[in-house]
Amino acid sequence: MPVEHDASGMPPTLLSVAVGALVGVALLGAAFDRRSLAVVVVAAAAPDVDALLGPLGIGAANATLHTVLVPLAAGSLLYYDTALRERSWLWTRYGWYGARVAWVAVAAYAIAGIGPDAFSAESAALLYPLSGRYYAITGGLLYSTQDGLVQTYAAVGGGWIELATPGTVDTHRVDTWIAPTASDSNSGDGERRLRLLESGWQAIVVLTAAAAVPAKALIERGDRVRGDR
Repeated sequence: MPVEHDASGMPPTLLSVAVGALVGVALLGAAFDRRSLAVVVVAAAAPDVDALLGPLGIGAANATLHTVLVPLAAGSLLYYDTALRERSWLWTRYGWYGARVAWVAVAAYAIAGIGPDAFSAESAALLYPLSGRYYAITGGLLYSTQDGLVQTYAAVGGGWIELATPGTVDTHRVDTWIAPTASDSNSGDGERRLRLLESGWQAIVVLTAAAAVPAKALIERGDRVRGDR
C-alpha cells in the first residue's frame, strides 16, 4: 500500500515523553516515584536517539531503535529472569520495585517510543534489521449506517494484512532536526527547527501528562500518610 508522504517530520520527542509519563502514572503503582518515572520517561524517549545515529552511518532514523525487536528482546529477557530462573538477578538486586520499573520501561519504550512514529505518515521500520521497510499505520475507524464498521488502517489482500509504506531505509528518509530536508531547513539556508509540538491534540497529551504526574504524586503521598496513621 503506498502512503502519501507527510513533510511535517517525525512526531516530536516531547510527545513520546508525555505518553511515557502517562504510561508510568498508569502502570508503576506503588513503585511510582521520581526515580522510577525518570527511568520510564527515558525509555520512552530512547527510540528517537536513532535520529542521531543515522548521520553517523549507523542504521537510519525511525529504524535502528524503532524496531519492535528491541522491546520484544527486552521483554523476553525480563520474563526469563523474573519468571523462569530459580533465582532472579533483578529481584535479588532491586526487589519487586526493580522488576515493576523494568516492565513498565519496556512498555513505555514500545507504546510511547515506537507507537507515535508507527502511527504517523513518517512511519517506522518495525522489523529492522530483518526488514528495512517502513510501515505507517495511518487511517481511521468509523461506523456507517450503510457499510457498518469501517477501518482504513490496513487492507487485506491475498489473505495478508497490508500496511501503508512510504518505502525502505534505502528509498525513504525521515526528516529530523539533525538531518532536515531542504524545505524543512528553510529552503536550504541552514536553519534548523526543533519541533516541540505540531498540533492541538499533541498539546493536550502533553498538558494531560503535566497534570497527571503531580496529581499521582499527591495521591501516593496521601496514601502513605493515611497508611502511617
